[in-house]
Amino acid sequence: MSTSAASLRLAPVTPDNFAAVCALSVRPDQEHLVSPVVKSLAEAHAHGETAWPRAIVDGDEVVGFVMAFLDIAWNPAEDPRDIRSGLWRLNISAAHQSKGYGRFAVTAVAAELRRRGASHAYVTWHPGPGTPEPFYLSLGFRPTGEQSDGETVAVLELANL
Repeated sequence: MSTSAASLRLAPVTPDNFAAVCALSVRPDQEHLVSPVVKSLAEAHAHGETAWPRAIVDGDEVVGFVMAFLDIAWNPAEDPRDIRSGLWRLNISAAHQSKGYGRFAVTAVAAELRRRGASHAYVTWHPGPGTPEPFYLSLGFRPTGEQSDGETVAVLELANL
C-alpha cells in the first residue's frame, strides 16, 4: 500500500467523496466482472438498510469501493429462514490493484459483519477468465456448491478470523 495501514479506512460515501468514488474504474479486462460504482450506489439507495456502501480510502485518496449486503433472505421462496450477509461489490481502481486494498476491504467488511452478529460472510463471482476466484479463495472463502444468477457462491466462516 502506498501509505501506512493507519491511514487506510472504509468511509461512508458522502457529497465530499461522491465524485471520486463514481470515477473509480477497474481494468478494461475486468469490466464484465463487476458493475460500475454508480450502479452500485443506485442499488444501495434502492435497497436501503440492506446495503452498506463504503469508499476505500488511503490517506485522502479514494482507491476503491466496497459494498456489503446485510441480512437478506437469500432465496425466500425456497427457505425464508436462510438470512445471509456478505460482500456485494468490490471495485479497486485499476491504478491501485495488487497493493492490498482489496484484502483490506474484505477483511474490514468481515469485521463489520461479525460486529453485527453474522457468523458467515458470502460472496459470488463470475466464472471464467479473469475471475476473482483465486483472490477470494486466498482469503478463506470456500465454494458452497450453489450458483446465484450463474455466479459461484462462496462462504467465509467469520469465527475463524
